[in-house]
Amino acid sequence: MEIVVASHNPGKVAELKKLLEDLPVKIYSLDDFEVIPEVIEDGETFQENALKKARAVFAATGKITLADDSGLEVDALQGAPGVRSARFGGEGLTDHERNLKLLEMLEEVKDEERGATFQCCLAIVGPRNLEKVVNGACRGSIIRQPRGGSGFGYDPIFLPGEYGHTFAELSPEIKNKISHRGRALEKAALFLDGYIYSETHK
Repeated sequence: MEIVVASHNPGKVAELKKLLEDLPVKIYSLDDFEVIPEVIEDGETFQENALKKARAVFAATGKITLADDSGLEVDALQGAPGVRSARFGGEGLTDHERNLKLLEMLEEVKDEERGATFQCCLAIVGPRNLEKVVNGACRGSIIRQPRGGSGFGYDPIFLPGEYGHTFAELSPEIKNKISHRGRALEKAALFLDGYIYSETHK
């Protein structure tokens, strides 16, 4: 079975491939297709954006599509940057620049008030009206200086509650077990496992 991961982000695609490696599927990314219409993620929720992206890519490729929208919700910023995490601070900024911008905004916030949650909504869209949405979350806090060289996005400044290391300091194996995306993917993998079984035993 062929599945398209609706992303150009190599870090995200690598994470998803790792999490789905036990399933009998061939995985593509958007980079494997010459023409995919750009999807404007203008929804007000992670679910709206994930479904919009998955529906558009399925329509363009005809293959089961797995699309996620995820972001960081910071308590002291009333849930921002949230659905605008990838565009936080303006277009064209690097991940590092976004991290520094966020840390600057939190400079006066006490350590005990720097709580944050990574959220992930993952949509699966396919033939015969297949649509499934799953969610995952990871609670933690925002540290004062970036730490670690792996991961992407806000990983260097997010300290998950279970560990004394940022997402960017953890091994991919540990991060995938506890991350918002890992938890959503675990649910998606269970669903796809059942879906593949039912499709091959008709």
